[in-house]
Parts: sequence; C-alpha cells; structure tokens
Amino acid sequence: MDLIFEKSRTGRTASDIPSVDVPSIPLEGLIDEELLRKDVDLPEVSELDLVRHFTELSRRNFGVDLGFYPLGSCTMKYNPKINEEAARLPGFTELHPYAPASFTQGNLELMYELRLMLCELFGMADFTLQPAAGAQGELTGIMICKKYFEKKGEKRTRILIPDAAHGTNPASGALCGFETVTIPSNGEGGVDIAALREAMTEAVAGLMLTNPNTLGFFEKNIGEVARIVHDRGGLLYCDGANANAFLGRTRPGDIGFDLIQLNLHKTFSTPHGCGGPGSGPVGVREDLARFLPVPRVIRDQDRYRFSEDYPDTIGRVKAFYGNFNVMVKAYTYLKLLGGEGLKRTSDMAVLNANYIKARLSPYYDLAYDRMCMHECVFSGSRQVRSHEVHTLDIAKRLLDYGFHPPTIYFPMIVPEAIMIEPTETESKETLDAFCEAMIAIAREAEENPAQVRGAPCTTPVRRLDEVLAARKPNVSWPGEK
Repeated sequence: MDLIFEKSRTGRTASDIPSVDVPSIPLEGLIDEELLRKDVDLPEVSELDLVRHFTELSRRNFGVDLGFYPLGSCTMKYNPKINEEAARLPGFTELHPYAPASFTQGNLELMYELRLMLCELFGMADFTLQPAAGAQGELTGIMICKKYFEKKGEKRTRILIPDAAHGTNPASGALCGFETVTIPSNGEGGVDIAALREAMTEAVAGLMLTNPNTLGFFEKNIGEVARIVHDRGGLLYCDGANANAFLGRTRPGDIGFDLIQLNLHKTFSTPHGCGGPGSGPVGVREDLARFLPVPRVIRDQDRYRFSEDYPDTIGRVKAFYGNFNVMVKAYTYLKLLGGEGLKRTSDMAVLNANYIKARLSPYYDLAYDRMCMHECVFSGSRQVRSHEVHTLDIAKRLLDYGFHPPTIYFPMIVPEAIMIEPTETESKETLDAFCEAMIAIAREAEENPAQVRGAPCTTPVRRLDEVLAARKPNVSWPGEK
C-alpha cells in the first residue's frame, strides 16, 4: 500500500475553499517568524483518492468488531452498541461542562445514581467518579491513604505490593512519596502470608492488592491478609481492574478492603485502548469518604448540584468532573444487565477462562495449575526448551491465523508468559477456533519451528524490530532529513 504522500500530485485537492472576504494579514506579522514552517509539504490528492486511501488503511486495523481480543488483564470485550447510542444523545454531548446546575439536572442525576450503584455493587460507603483512568484512580486512592495518615499524625513511609500486582501500582505509590516493597507469591499464586506478616510493620501505610491478581487468581487467604494489614493499622487497597471476574458474586468492602479503584472502560462496557477515554472511580469505606476529590454531586431534596464543602478533600484530580461519556456508557450497561445480568457476566468470564485453560493445558505449560478466575496464564517454556520457539514467536504466528495475540511476557514472575482473557462475550465457537489455532501452533513448533520463528507470514508487514522502533522512531515525512 502506497503512502498518501506517494499518491500526491501537485495541484490536486479534496476540497474547495471559498475566497477570503476579509482583508488578509500576513502570518509573519502575527507569529514569530522562527515558529513558522516554510514548507508544509502536505499531500495533494483528490477527494476520491483520500477516501479510498483511509478506507483501505482502516481495513488493516484489527478491532473487537472484527475478531477476538484475548488480551489478559485488559478486558477487551465486545461492547453493546446501545451504550454508544446512549452516550451520543444530544443532551449529553452538546452540554457545556460549566453549564449551570439548572441546565444539567439529568446529567447530575446520572452521576449521582451511578455512584450509588457502584457503592452497592462493591460494598463501599462512597465513590468518586472523577479519575480519568485506572492508573489515575490508583493514584487518587493512594493520595487518600496518605492524607488519612497525615490527619492521624502518623508518618508511614512504605506501601506493600505483591509481585502479581498490576505494573502501575508501584508507580502510584512512588508518586505519593512512598517506598514500595514487593511481597512474593506463594506456591498457589497468592500472597505469601509469612512474607506479608514480616513486612507489615507500623511504617507501612497499606497493601495494594490486585484481586483477582494478574495470574488470574482470587486471593484465597483474603481474610488473613486483611487481618495482618489491619492489625498494624494499615489500609487494604483493592486494584479492581479485574472486577469483571466477581461482579455480583462478592463485594470487596465485605471481605476487608478499605479502598478500591475500578476501570469503567474495562468492566462496564466502554471500548478500551488507544489511550482512552477511560474512567477510574475510587470507592472508600465510611471514614475515608471525607478525603474524596471535589466537586461532588449531592442531592438537595429533588434537585442535584455540585458541592466543594469538604475541608479534608485531597482536591481535584481531573479537569471538570471526569470523563462523562464513559459514565453514561457504564450507567447504561448497569441498567441494561441488572443484578442477575452482572452475575451472569462474571460467571461466563470465569467459565470461558477455565475452558481455555483446560483445552490448552496439554500443549502449553501452566504457570499454576488451579482453577482460575477471568484469565489464565500459560508459559511458552516448553516450546523454548524443545525447539527454541519463544512466546513472541507464538504471538506473531497467531496473526497468520487471524487472531489478535494475547498478552505476553506479563506477569513477569512467569517465564515466557502467555496471559489469556476470553471475557464473557465470546461464544464457544470462537473460543474453540482460538484454541485450535493455539494447538496448531504448538504442533508447528515441534514439526516446523523455523516457520513459527519467522512469523507472521501473511500480514502486510513481516516481523518488525519493536525495540528499534521504540527507541529510534522515524517520524519524518518522505523527503525530510
């Protein structure tokens, strides 16, 4: 496929700009000459060539509407289009975020009710909808932890993080000035209780526990974990990015968690990827609610308004009030499914993951051989040992079979990791087709390893040097130095 610059022909245009009907002023008189680009070198093509170029380019993109995304810990599931329709309603999209409360009653009511639904679903006293993504939700939660101890007059300097946690957890702790301490996993893929008990001193603010963790396991010893943390006065934080696994079946607030961050753009329908938009609400127990960000939506009799009358708040963490369109989609999703539908969601997510685990375990090593939750983690070590076929090779070969690869080399505690999350929305036929492709690749690794190591073979481009592309990207236009 040619670049659009290669299709350019001098004098061709895709639009006709009307003549200027006001006096023209040279840009040199308005903008510093050093900031003006002398030769813009934009492509010159007809409208038809423009449409065809970008249509053809779009067909080379892979999306959830085209095929299966088995990305572990990312919940790349199909999203009901009715949620997109709801988010596009003019009353939501055409309203200025600073419009007065008298014009925004419906929007404020939606935020208020969504907050109450999340409180009920996760067993928390209150929620903020302001954080723009899961990672910012983590940061918000740890900022709340820090302020909680400051108000108590306690100087706590450490945060504990299991080695099976999400990679953003240490960054959130470090940004708040905490020293992060890694807690190893035990032989079952859960928290090593002895290591936690030793590390949990009165200098520790709390434990950031991803539950289920990145190995796909629910913490079996959660009661003991909570007791160890609370006995030392610490807070138990839940990274709820994998909440898809337990919706309607358990509530973090009921099993000892003091705070939780969610990912509306994973668990509650919004398309995930390409940098956004996201939403990372944070829920807290009752005595932590005073630290939540402002402004907050409150209800005065039958009216709704924003309030900033919370003197202990950590302040604002996002411009305006968060990513509102993501909230609309999550609200629609919750209303559409209801309590029983959410239980069915988590049941099917767990069933699908365990089905894939059972089908592929004869062909790939399992990191931990126990029932998983929403995702299962294999290792390509067997293929490496036998024929020097690595996990990256397996992922690239999947492209030839028409599937997006799963997450690879994460979690890092599993060598040659292959993390697969089927989500609840995929049919058995799709899962079987994916498993057959994985099984075929396992056989190819034995019978024709060179072909797997050379994959992909049928894609528009072959194996790329990702490291070189990341460290030395070529962002120049054709002809530029």
